[in-house]
Amino acid sequence: MTAAVIDLEARLADAAIQMFDRLIGGMFTRARRGRERRYQDSIQSVGQLMRLFGATITALDEAVQNGGDPLELIDEAVGWHRLVAAKAQVDALADLAGEDALVTATERYATLRRFSPAFLDAFTFKASGTGTALIKAIDVIRDANTRKSRDLPDGVPLPFPNRQWKRLITESGRIDRRRYEIAIMATLRDRLRAGDVWIEGTRNYQRFDAYLLGRRDAAKVADVLPFDSNAASYLADRARNLDWRLRRFAKQLKTNKLEGVSLERDRLKLQQMPPVTPPEAEALDRKLDTLLPRVRITELLLEVAERTGFLNAFRDLRSGKEHDNPSTVLAAILADGTNLGLERMANASEGVSYAQLAWTHNWYLSPENYQAALAMIISAHHELPFARHWGAGTSSSSDGQFFRSGRSRSGAADVNAKYGAEPGVKIYSHLSDHFASFGSRIMSATAGEAPYVLDGLVLGAGNLPLHEHYTDTGGATDHVFALCHLLGFRFAPRLRDIGDRKLGSIAAPSTYKGIENLMGRTIKTAAIEADWDDIVRIVASIKDGTVAPSVILRKLAAYKRQNRLDFALAELGRIERTLFTLDWLEQPELRRACQAGLNKGEARHTLAAAIYTNRQGRFTDRSLENQEFRASGLNLLIAAISYWNTVYLDRAAQHLNAVGTTFDAALLAHLSPMGWAHISLTGDYLWEQARRLPAGEFHPLNEPMARLKRVA
Repeated sequence: MTAAVIDLEARLADAAIQMFDRLIGGMFTRARRGRERRYQDSIQSVGQLMRLFGATITALDEAVQNGGDPLELIDEAVGWHRLVAAKAQVDALADLAGEDALVTATERYATLRRFSPAFLDAFTFKASGTGTALIKAIDVIRDANTRKSRDLPDGVPLPFPNRQWKRLITESGRIDRRRYEIAIMATLRDRLRAGDVWIEGTRNYQRFDAYLLGRRDAAKVADVLPFDSNAASYLADRARNLDWRLRRFAKQLKTNKLEGVSLERDRLKLQQMPPVTPPEAEALDRKLDTLLPRVRITELLLEVAERTGFLNAFRDLRSGKEHDNPSTVLAAILADGTNLGLERMANASEGVSYAQLAWTHNWYLSPENYQAALAMIISAHHELPFARHWGAGTSSSSDGQFFRSGRSRSGAADVNAKYGAEPGVKIYSHLSDHFASFGSRIMSATAGEAPYVLDGLVLGAGNLPLHEHYTDTGGATDHVFALCHLLGFRFAPRLRDIGDRKLGSIAAPSTYKGIENLMGRTIKTAAIEADWDDIVRIVASIKDGTVAPSVILRKLAAYKRQNRLDFALAELGRIERTLFTLDWLEQPELRRACQAGLNKGEARHTLAAAIYTNRQGRFTDRSLENQEFRASGLNLLIAAISYWNTVYLDRAAQHLNAVGTTFDAALLAHLSPMGWAHISLTGDYLWEQARRLPAGEFHPLNEPMARLKRVA
């Protein structure tokens, strides 16, 4: 019980800090948007002023060329009074151009005061080094709050890396309380993100060092890591490899030996990859799809549970006992995964009440149980012989999918202009080449996807022998390139505008004749060596499961100014990104494999949208915990459907062979088990009437005679 209370306190603290983070971020986001709107509104005025100044310059030029009086010519061409009158407008536009977001954010000071005093009183902040000045500044604000004073004492700390903020706060000759407090709150948010200000008793806002293994333990783990833990020998090996690869690439490019790659005006040009799915595969897909049994989602889940045993993972969180009524557990999972909710699921279900569902959801469903059940389905899926048509089971892909929020101002949703004006969240999911959806998690709609790429590979893959991973550009940073390599994964993202990206080298760029214009600056190996021990410690901590990769990457990204460790890891990533880029340019089969992997992810997204249709497919839950339940339920349903479809696609293919319909087995590689047209996902959920198959039996295929019987 005590452990549960401590865990709850940590979760609530994290939720409160995350809400604070969003509120502060929202203030500055709205400030920037307001300035952008004023920019747009001023376009006409800017045009008028430019014409006015253009006429002025023309008059001055004429005076210089012809020896006339410049003032008379300006007055004649423009009008001196017009030029003088424009000064106020010019000053206003200049102020707008140089306006800092802090100034505009101060307009929302009243919003800040609704929560900041309580937030500062609720937590004890700790820091070391330069962070101590921020703690002193927080104490100054607390003291002013206690005294109900609007003014701040002289000599208050100004712990801002932004010099412009210091000037804005003191430009009147005294401390501007409003700007100062907003600047302190914004700095506190950034320092909490980075981990150099921390709160004990939380999970996500601890001291940076607290997330890592001790140096002695890290050294033990480093012995089994898939790279040489000696910095000098590691870098010497990478330098030799990189040098050889760059020289070979330059030679191949010069002799036009790279398929689909050419150099035009010192810029790499890649031909677009042709479609990889032949028409014959599409025809075979239609034949097999027609043969798949027509089934209700209730029957499908019961069958998958029987074949994989995944229901055994949903045990009582207190006693560890299995549920007496498996249908109730499945109904609760469906309520999560379809976004129907417990009450509406109870109304749509036969023999299952709301009280039963609520009790089951509280005591049998948890993130850990969901993950354990998913692992059982994924393991069974990868053992299916038919799945090998889609790959060796050693590659995967990941991508984010946006879902709109049900609330215009949900505390757990953000607005990303890429997806329109409505707030929402993303589900970041991982899919193996066998179409097994082995990981998903909720993330902010505005957050970068790159920090979460490794989470699924390290924490969600279970026993899958994954070696190669694909993403689009949003999942790729130099840090991810570095950590993927050091953890034994080949990272192969589909980078946008790869022809415009500079290659890195350890030798001088001029060494590589013919491709000098493709080279960027020299990689600073001295920086890597200087922080090598900390890099190894981070990798060992991730490998050991001590910390999630996303936590470390988000902490490093939170620094306003790039720190040494962040820079060293990025430089190491530049080595790996360059080697990958050379692979991409030299190996068309890699480009095809990446495209195929990402296409599989798109198929998963389409199935997810088809399942998650209730409440207009929106995330209406305010808490992150409830959103995670929705995402976990949805992912489990996707995994179950993919598994079931794989089983019956195999039987359908065998049936075609048995009746003499021949086809090239290579076409099976282009099929997908992510279809759902044959599955009744909605309607009444009749658990008692759902057909339960005897052990070892299967649903009959949808052969012509079976279709006729159904019509009759």
